[in-house]
Amino acid sequence: MTPRYSKLSLIAVLLLTTTASAEEPADPFKVVVDRMVDAINKEDYPRIRQDFGKVMLDAFPLEKLSPFFKNLMTNCGKIKKLDPARLVPPNQAIFPAHFERAVLDIKIVLDGQDKIIGLWFLPHTPDIPAPEKHATALRLPFDGRWKVFWGGDTKELNQHHDVPNQRYAFDLLVVDDDGKTHKNEGTKNEDYFAFGRKVLAPADGVVTDVIRGVRDNTPGSMNPYSALGNAVIIKHREHEVSVLAHFKQNSIRVRVGDKVNRGQVLGLCGNSGNSSEAHIHYHLQNTPVIQDGTGMKCFFDSLRVSSGGKTASEKHYSPMKDEIVEQK
Repeated sequence: MTPRYSKLSLIAVLLLTTTASAEEPADPFKVVVDRMVDAINKEDYPRIRQDFGKVMLDAFPLEKLSPFFKNLMTNCGKIKKLDPARLVPPNQAIFPAHFERAVLDIKIVLDGQDKIIGLWFLPHTPDIPAPEKHATALRLPFDGRWKVFWGGDTKELNQHHDVPNQRYAFDLLVVDDDGKTHKNEGTKNEDYFAFGRKVLAPADGVVTDVIRGVRDNTPGSMNPYSALGNAVIIKHREHEVSVLAHFKQNSIRVRVGDKVNRGQVLGLCGNSGNSSEAHIHYHLQNTPVIQDGTGMKCFFDSLRVSSGGKTASEKHYSPMKDEIVEQK
């Protein structure tokens, strides 16, 4: 019999503020979901609630919860296997669950005490393919010399490393000969050498998303509520999508649906979003849907790289933290 997903009601309670870290490991999610799955399979309805936060306990007493899980078991059977979770920072995880008669995605949200504050059973969405290597020839998204502030394959080199779609992301800024990023006291965005510099398309493509109205932060202040700030997303080919973020407010020159050419000016570097000073954030992922993306390591086709007092020409190169890079 085909499970009737429309009869599986949704359990969902979301809090607007949470304290979980974006770098929280998967273990707390696995512990919680394993306990819940064991209780579901044994039809131990009180124990299903053992890791619920207060908001869930209040919203879903046993008289509401028991009919839901009885219906779930009737339609889908017991849970035979869980696939590894896909983490959705800062505090969510999605586990593909193989029931006897269906595959569903179990999505959970944890608070800072590893208590469940959101829970869904959803029709399974297969993973979006992520190429091992990108086929698009990429140039740096700027002209001139810029410093790689974050970039590389490890957490020590790259603060984005634990975020699935940004695992190989770059934060790029401009420094002077003394390594400073700003003149004067650095209290104004205009003090920063990167602020107002042109941001370029790294390759041909079609613009899928644009954010343009987010105000620039005062240096040192950050806006986590609009983390990308002003941003442009460009689809180069299937499963190869560039994400460029933190543009200056109202500086973006392209619109959704525009075809852009490699090296075309997209807008100006700013300090919008989750940014403490003017810089460009750049990463490549496999879908235009930011939260569903898997990041891919970027190799730029031709550049000069300076590090340790030496400069070399590189081809098909992925820069690392503290290197100075320039398009050839």
